[in-house]
Amino acid sequence: MHRSRGHLSFVPVTPAPLPLLPDDVARTYPHRYAVLDVETSGLSAANDRVLQVAVVLLSPDGAVDREWTTLLDPGCDPGRTDIHGLTRERLAGSPTFPDVAGPLTELLDGRVLVAHNARFDWDFLAHEAARAGVTLPVEQRLCTLALTRRLDLPTENLSLAALARYWGVPQQRAHDAVDDTRVLAGVLRHSLVAAHRFGLDLPLAACATPRGATRPAPAPRTPCAWRDPGRAEPGRPLRQGMKVVFTGGTVRPREVLVREATAAGLDVMNSVSSRTGLVVCNAADLGTGKAAAARRHGTLVVTEDEFIALLAHVQPGDPKAAGGAPLRPPVVADVVVDVTLDATVALDGPARAPQPAPTPGPAVVTKPPATRPPVRKPAGPLAGRRVLVVGGPHAAAGETRARIVEQGGQAAAMLTASVTHVVALEWPEEDSRWARVVRLAIPRLDPATLEPLGTGAGPAPDASPTPADDSPVENAPVLPRGGAIDLDGDAWTLGVSWTPRPGCTVDVVALVVDDDEQVGRDEDLCFFNQPEHPSGAVTLDLDAAGETLVDVRAGLLAPGRTRVLVAASMEGDTAVFGDLGPVELVLRTPTGETVVRATLDAAEKERTLALASVYRRGDSWRFRAIGQGWGIGLGDFLVTHGVDVED
Repeated sequence: MHRSRGHLSFVPVTPAPLPLLPDDVARTYPHRYAVLDVETSGLSAANDRVLQVAVVLLSPDGAVDREWTTLLDPGCDPGRTDIHGLTRERLAGSPTFPDVAGPLTELLDGRVLVAHNARFDWDFLAHEAARAGVTLPVEQRLCTLALTRRLDLPTENLSLAALARYWGVPQQRAHDAVDDTRVLAGVLRHSLVAAHRFGLDLPLAACATPRGATRPAPAPRTPCAWRDPGRAEPGRPLRQGMKVVFTGGTVRPREVLVREATAAGLDVMNSVSSRTGLVVCNAADLGTGKAAAARRHGTLVVTEDEFIALLAHVQPGDPKAAGGAPLRPPVVADVVVDVTLDATVALDGPARAPQPAPTPGPAVVTKPPATRPPVRKPAGPLAGRRVLVVGGPHAAAGETRARIVEQGGQAAAMLTASVTHVVALEWPEEDSRWARVVRLAIPRLDPATLEPLGTGAGPAPDASPTPADDSPVENAPVLPRGGAIDLDGDAWTLGVSWTPRPGCTVDVVALVVDDDEQVGRDEDLCFFNQPEHPSGAVTLDLDAAGETLVDVRAGLLAPGRTRVLVAASMEGDTAVFGDLGPVELVLRTPTGETVVRATLDAAEKERTLALASVYRRGDSWRFRAIGQGWGIGLGDFLVTHGVDVED
């Protein structure tokens, strides 16, 4: 393969055809998808850069419309090359993001962006787009992490590798955007079939403004062949070798301005000093550190338009050594890479023979592979069973779920892939999930004894999706109301989920409190308008309907802040938890391993429910499932914990 800036030739490999999704799945989820993965120089979307983008375009029926990928030259340190393998040498000469913004916009237009941890990928793309001065035409994103949580698949963790193993999708090069995107497309197709089987809505989220202010792209330190001629003077042309600094927002992408200035022989710097020859700034009174330094040193400041006019008349400079390079015209990028995702070609060197396309995974299946991670079986007659209760009044359903937990089982709040048994109370047919329970022939337990009733709830037109009896759902313990467990480490994610119902809007909040469960300031409350604690110790993710994630980084809590209290409240004056049903808690490690579960029921007329707390006990941390409810609204509940709530 030949590589030069902005243009990559390639040897395409035609991917093996994949079976289409069933018609009913395509009708239920009639979206056009852009399955995407990015490799980045770090974890901060506002500050770090995208190094590689790969996209697979899928039709609603799962057919591959197009496959596309490109490397990007970020002009900065590429970060963890031991993970992604993208060195400075490999990226050098690749297009910049502004070069590919147009083609990428065309690819994403009108599609649902799909990624594994989609907020991460979207934030990086949106920040890159902001630097390039473009808007990406993406309205919704679908996170396969969120979809996997909603399906409640019994995988050892939530990594893409674990999902690939679960669904039998071959993975060849982890942390390579090309291979990750191909794997993710396979995972998505299987997940859509499973979601349709259980009647689940997709956890679509709006692609809003990215979090945090976008930091402008740093200027790459390109060696300048010309001696520094000193400062620019008003009314006089620029000379090669002059040191130029950009600050503030620009109309044209900063990468383009930097590249054209460098190509003209100017020495682009990232900081202002007494030797800086010129500062480009569109607002003379801008309060940036660079603008202030320019005023302090008396450096000439020009606008972007004035700089572009000056750039057309840069005068030759004095070479640093004999035979210096002549004045170079600006370089304009050409086209971007457009390769199939199965093309095994080097993007940073001479062409090599394409490798055979990997053997495609099995067709979309209705039952996942039987292999499960090793587990620790809990005690009790219902150990390894995940039981869904349908029908009956709220109080009776809650009492049944409590008995399930007492006998070592897990009480499911939703019909998912991990449900192994069902308890049908009175009027189960009034539950919207009952028809699917019957069709899937999920085994039933006697409501009085919780012992098996027989083979199932009805005929099974297709294979059961539940785990085999000798393959428990997972090894995580289940806590009853008030139960507690010691924790390892100091970072976890608590998933709070429920079945969305008309007229039932749930607000989940987190409070950073002391031993008396009192806040020190109003900023210790995390809610939808303030989802992140100032310390970074707690962050709420409110993307998906029916789920809120609470990220806890206990090591960041200030002295005296010893607890994180999580609560849920029904919005409005009339909605109560009796209308909603149970709330499920799943505490996971940062990599997605399940630590502990709990399913909580509030009393029928209660409006606010204290869900759980993570708190310090001695030198370690503990998790408690609280499950205490009140008939008061969220505002009154917060006041009892010291929050000053405006009327």
